[in-house]
Amino acid sequence: MSTPATEEYRRDLSNRHINMIALGGAIGVGLFLGSGKALHQVGPGLILIYAIAGGMIFLVMRALGELLMYRPVSGSFAEYAGEFVGPWARFATGWGYWMVWIVTGMAEITAVGEYFQFWFPGLPQWIPALGALVVLSGVNLIAVKLFGEFEFWFALIKVLAIIGLIVLAAAILVFGFSDLGDTASLSNIWSHGGFFPNGPVAALVSFQIVMFAFVGVEMVGQTASESANPRQVLPRAINAVMWRILIFYVGALAALTALVPWFRFPADGSPFVHAFALIGIPAAAGVVNFVVTTAALSSCNSGIYSTGRMLRTLSQDGQAPRALGRLSPRAVPSRAIAVTFCAMLVGVVLNYLVPEQAFVYITSASTIGAIFTWGMILLAHLGYHRKVRAGLLPAGRFRMPFAPYSNYLVLAFLAMVLVLLGFDAETRVALYIAPLLAAAVIIGYRFSRRGRSPDEPAGEGEHASP
Repeated sequence: MSTPATEEYRRDLSNRHINMIALGGAIGVGLFLGSGKALHQVGPGLILIYAIAGGMIFLVMRALGELLMYRPVSGSFAEYAGEFVGPWARFATGWGYWMVWIVTGMAEITAVGEYFQFWFPGLPQWIPALGALVVLSGVNLIAVKLFGEFEFWFALIKVLAIIGLIVLAAAILVFGFSDLGDTASLSNIWSHGGFFPNGPVAALVSFQIVMFAFVGVEMVGQTASESANPRQVLPRAINAVMWRILIFYVGALAALTALVPWFRFPADGSPFVHAFALIGIPAAAGVVNFVVTTAALSSCNSGIYSTGRMLRTLSQDGQAPRALGRLSPRAVPSRAIAVTFCAMLVGVVLNYLVPEQAFVYITSASTIGAIFTWGMILLAHLGYHRKVRAGLLPAGRFRMPFAPYSNYLVLAFLAMVLVLLGFDAETRVALYIAPLLAAAVIIGYRFSRRGRSPDEPAGEGEHASP
């Protein structure tokens, strides 16, 4: 029987799968649900906040892209952190990213539970949350190609919905057909208290909400070992992140705030559902609710995929139980996915115990983990960049713009977002959780190093070969 080190993934993800996975990762439930609270808090200026945050995320993706072209491997973030920062960074990044997607998956199934209230007002929120988790775990256990197909169609639905919103908004503004009457106007973006009606402080605090919308954009790096042509398709997918953010975030929010004055959006619901309900198109709100439900399912689907691969990488490094490194006969890390399923069940429990607060608590914790992961990508890229400048590694053709200064800029921005988490009573819980998570990682790392010499590598596997 083969060992985990000799078992390999199948390169069954085609170019269209990779492109849609990258696109789907850039459009998550944070836009469809979380932007409601941010829009209510900030006003139309949220458009600029998303543009700034999106620019920072694009630089993170370019740093990751340069590392991927240097060595496209599974568990990429952890591998690069281990090589260019230190062995502890491999452990912290791997387990940190696993926890990011565990809590993000919880957020997504929470969103599914909330969206189902639109069709079934009396249905307990935890029931659709559990159903979504069971179905998507089953999809990931069958084959990576099936995961890719589900993600392709999930992402396509999101893309078509946002493009449809933008086109419909333009038609309403030009021709005026809808129940909105004269309230739909481009002047809505600046005429109700200005671009930032609630002041600059409210705008700054919103960054921590906005950043959650981008959790998952880095997941395309996880597909390197299962992509048919990683060195060709990954740079194109990464380069497209910027214009996707401009169209799908900036464009969608501009359309929403032009159709409906910002103060009419509820803080506790989807602005997309609210806008289409006000337009008066029959069944439009139900259609949009279906779209945002698929967006949540898409992100959870990606989370189960990512956590399974990262947990297997940790197992191969000797930083997780060896049994989790096994692949099933269909070449999927079935044992690691099963562990992920059990961990995400905590999200179902939260939906049962505190359905009203579940989404905010979970997204705050997820944002902390995502910021750590993005920061580690930037630090790993700095280490790689130093070795390139020293002539120890060859320079690649897919380079991060303005490195290393852009690295420092984004790291400072991420530090600012961490500070801003403390300004809101609901998101402050993430700062309470962060030390506990850090302590768990430190203890886990020390335990994983027991019995090894200081210079002994963590482990070897398929990811170790260039």
